[in-house]
Amino acid sequence: MIYSIVLFIFAGLAEIGGGYLIWLWLREGKPYTWGIFGGISLALYGVIATFQSFPSFGRVYAAYGGIFIILSVLWGWGVDKKTPDFYDWLGAIICLVGVAVMLLAPRQ
Repeated sequence: MIYSIVLFIFAGLAEIGGGYLIWLWLREGKPYTWGIFGGISLALYGVIATFQSFPSFGRVYAAYGGIFIILSVLWGWGVDKKTPDFYDWLGAIICLVGVAVMLLAPRQ
């Protein structure tokens, strides 16, 4: 399970970081190279997710979505300096519960 969590975190950082670089390029006038590196990072995110050991693409991406939400809240707090409020944390916790149900539920 630790391996899966680490992969989710690396995938999330690649996706959020790549999207952020493209945001900075297109919305804040940063050099086009920022957009190129953002695109590379987004492609890397897609590759990282394939290293998950779960057999179902849909389940992996659904579970990753919950991790992505947590990482996005943390990114906004750490990078954009937007302090999450109670409802941000509540929503993130609800998502983590959903991830746990998807990944840890007994299946036949």
